[in-house]
Amino acid sequence: MRLWPASLFGRTAAILGLAFLVFQIAALAVVAVTILKPMALRSADDLAALMVLSVQTWVELPPETRPYFEHELAVHHHLLIKRVDAPLAARADSFLNSRYIEQSLTRRTGQDIVLKAGENGWVWAEMRMGGHLIRIGFEQERYGVQPPLAAVGLVSLGALLTWLTAIIMVRRISRTLVRLGAAAGEVGQGQVPQPLPESGSTELASLTRAFNRMANEVQALLANRTTLLAGISHDLRTPIARMRLALAMLPQDADAQLIGQIEHDLEEMNRLIGGFLELSRGLQAEPVQLLDLNVLLDELAGDARRGGGMVEWSAQNICMAAVGPHALRRVVSNLIENALRYGDHQPVTLECVCTAGAAQIRVMDRGPGIPPDQIEAVFRPFHRLETSRNKATGGSGLGLAIARQLAQANHWQLQLLPRAGGGLVAEVRIPLRPPAATSERA
Repeated sequence: MRLWPASLFGRTAAILGLAFLVFQIAALAVVAVTILKPMALRSADDLAALMVLSVQTWVELPPETRPYFEHELAVHHHLLIKRVDAPLAARADSFLNSRYIEQSLTRRTGQDIVLKAGENGWVWAEMRMGGHLIRIGFEQERYGVQPPLAAVGLVSLGALLTWLTAIIMVRRISRTLVRLGAAAGEVGQGQVPQPLPESGSTELASLTRAFNRMANEVQALLANRTTLLAGISHDLRTPIARMRLALAMLPQDADAQLIGQIEHDLEEMNRLIGGFLELSRGLQAEPVQLLDLNVLLDELAGDARRGGGMVEWSAQNICMAAVGPHALRRVVSNLIENALRYGDHQPVTLECVCTAGAAQIRVMDRGPGIPPDQIEAVFRPFHRLETSRNKATGGSGLGLAIARQLAQANHWQLQLLPRAGGGLVAEVRIPLRPPAATSERA
């Protein structure tokens, strides 16, 4: 269980909460030392002085006047006094200044005075004076010093309001950052995010304005790249067509081996041009259709087998998903082609695992695999590993780059993992509930 939050809002809220908690504890400690304790000491000393003086006065009065004194003491000072024969046994429950009252009574009388519990919330002190055991008491609710709850509540309310205000401000900032992060993710996948509102503080508005400008510039660059690649590819195919026509018109006694080599080179050039076009269109998401992934994978496995590849595949239960069929077909076919080319002539295993939230399509081979530090590098266009991607037998280096871009454009996850026992696993994870933006385009 993660105790410390990971988000900016959560961490800031936790730090502010801890800071205000420390402030609250410190404020209550200051209130206790500067207000509560002095009030309790003063109240206890005044009450002890009045009790001792009352007992001394009662002892010195004539017996016939003592009832009048007891009445006046009860009416005006809410103290009861009487002579008793035996002390009480039960000690009174402690309250805020009970210990201070006992200390003050002990200091003033020289006797070990302990407050005793009486009925109906009365607290009694027993002391010996003039040969008598005198019991004098008071109501705990009246003479017990109450904490200044209003001051404590005011300090707490102020700290709480300050904390809530800070949390609201941090929430507004973190919400803007979250929107920027989500929009940046869309830009990274070639999507066109909605312009973010350029509001709020000067710094946030400036940051949002710069991001909106950057997103537009990135889209312009991508559009220019697509146009440039498409134009170059189109222009190159025209001379290729003329060269093929010229080859077809050569005399029959021409060198057949040379002609075959030239035709092979022209086919290779045409294939590279096709790869350029697919790379240029890789960031354009395709409208989705609801289909059974097993049907599509069965067709791809059949195509690979007819081309001479060894592919192990058996359809499982129906796995319906909303996907762009042409994009998914191209992604999986590229992965199968890669696995067949670099799988050391071992069968390639194709499987589809359908769970409640997503479908995983896995293409597994028994080749040499890819070093961990090269996993991301192989997704770059024209990047090939020297040891396991032989240039003499390898492709153009565009297959994985095209697959990654198509996957990102359709909100899929493509990753390469080591296979147990040796080899490589290429996994495409497809959410069974596509994002709202994808659904709207459909």
